Amino acid sequence: MAAKKKTTTKKKTTSSSSKKTKSTTKTKKPAFGGYAINFVGRKETVEQVFGKKPIAPSEMTKKIWAFVKSNSLSNR
Repeated sequence: MAAKKKTTTKKKTTSSSSKKTKSTTKTKKPAFGGYAINFVGRKETVEQVFGKKPIAPSEMTKKIWAFVKSNSLSNR
């Protein structure tokens, strides 16, 4: 005797909740932490800010923030 094959049918889901599309536009996010620093129009060189000797990255960070604060370059 020949065995019968089972036929299965898939049900298509056509509900509107299964296909959600976003039509939002991307906006520019503010800087993390709320700080925005603007160096536009500055004439100082890296050598003038950091000095001529090699320094560690932690010292670079300290000198950059000292420069930003002394010249009022941040928005705070």
